[in-house]
Amino acid sequence: MKTLQPIALWNYFHEITQIPRPSKKEERIIGYLKSFGEKNNLSTKTDTAGNVLICKPATAGYENMKTIILQAHIDMVCEKNSDVDFNFETDAIQTYIEEDWVKAHGTTLGADNGIGMSMMLTVLASDNLQHPALECLFTVDEETGLTGAFALDKNFLSGEVLINLDSEDDGEIFVGCAGGIDTTATLSYQSEKTPDNYFAFNVSVKGLKGGHSGDDINKGLGNANKILNRFLWTINQQMDLRLCSFDGGNLRNAIAREAVALACVPYSEKERVRILFNHFSIDLENEMGSIEPKMRLDLESESLPATVIDKKTSDILFNALYACSHGVIAMSADMPGLVETSTNLASVKMKDNQTILITTSQRSSVESSKYDIANQVEAVFALSGATVTHGDGYPGWKPNLNSAILNVAKESYVKLFKSEPKIRAIHAGLECGLFLEKYPMLDMISIGPQMYGVHSPDERLSITSTQNCWKWLVDILSAID
Repeated sequence: MKTLQPIALWNYFHEITQIPRPSKKEERIIGYLKSFGEKNNLSTKTDTAGNVLICKPATAGYENMKTIILQAHIDMVCEKNSDVDFNFETDAIQTYIEEDWVKAHGTTLGADNGIGMSMMLTVLASDNLQHPALECLFTVDEETGLTGAFALDKNFLSGEVLINLDSEDDGEIFVGCAGGIDTTATLSYQSEKTPDNYFAFNVSVKGLKGGHSGDDINKGLGNANKILNRFLWTINQQMDLRLCSFDGGNLRNAIAREAVALACVPYSEKERVRILFNHFSIDLENEMGSIEPKMRLDLESESLPATVIDKKTSDILFNALYACSHGVIAMSADMPGLVETSTNLASVKMKDNQTILITTSQRSSVESSKYDIANQVEAVFALSGATVTHGDGYPGWKPNLNSAILNVAKESYVKLFKSEPKIRAIHAGLECGLFLEKYPMLDMISIGPQMYGVHSPDERLSITSTQNCWKWLVDILSAID
């Protein structure tokens, strides 16, 4: 990867992939950025949240132009395949190239948003680019709570134009994004002795694509939690199913790729469970085999566990998960093709204190609709007797089609690539909405190179698109007046 052009850009990206940087554990990448600023004799400061700001003076002839803010987040989503031995807190990402793509072996790549950081570092380190005064803002903990953007002080920045480098689509300029909120439900249960003469089995869903719960929610991808629960619910309707454990999904902003449950039924129902499983597998293959070609459902015999969850709670869990919506709720009437409102059944986890924690996230570009779908999810779990809470949420970013920086970016793209860029809003959350709350006069756009499979081990970054995006960014900075 370090031999790709431009060499400086890919070298910085390689260095970033070697530094563990899970959300909320970004100390090493913060130290790397501060050392970079000092090494290049650039004004560098951090705030109490850990956000880093590195400033560079304007080049000759650009001294009287508006200061430009370049922005990316420094944390990465940490997802891996279950058969991969990897510690995101200590291990370097193992990258490789396949045709036009940079990928990682069995884990997320961290191009979201490592490639945005790399572009900023390359601009800061350059001695031959033309640009106005720059403020390069590196924010913490974007992926699990937008902590850095929430904590950003109103006096930390002075620029009036912001280019966010956290988009994932080639030749597209984003001018708006959805707001979001998390909804979590907690169910308490009692452990009971497993009935005698029962047959135990492990049932799992693996091989799904997963992906970003905003950008990929409209692709019809499978949700491992919904699939696994659908099978368990079906079995539960026909025989005395007793649940021992359920573990599915991980991050609130990722579509669940894997889920596994340990359950048992009367030994006399052993063969019927296998038959029902085979029928269910065929149904799933017919429904989504073309979308999820690597989907794998497995059922294996297990040793009988000593205890199970009390029957009342497991029945409630199956019904609540089945009733809980997942996917697109509404499409935008104002911007064709844009998802307006969605919800993601992100994870189901058994906790040591005899509770089951269910994590969901809701998004909408309409603030009232964001709360409406969050309330719908709350109502489902409230009916089940669960304790339901909501996160603080974050605002959306309303498009400004008269933006001056938008016009500069459009003209630059046409000049470089002889075609019109697409102007879009994105259903995923960006930090821009929070920036706009703190700095209402900001003129903003978001751009980035082509990526697929973000927030999953299938994450991949286009080399050609990255090179084009770099040329585009350099030209935008030189064209601003």
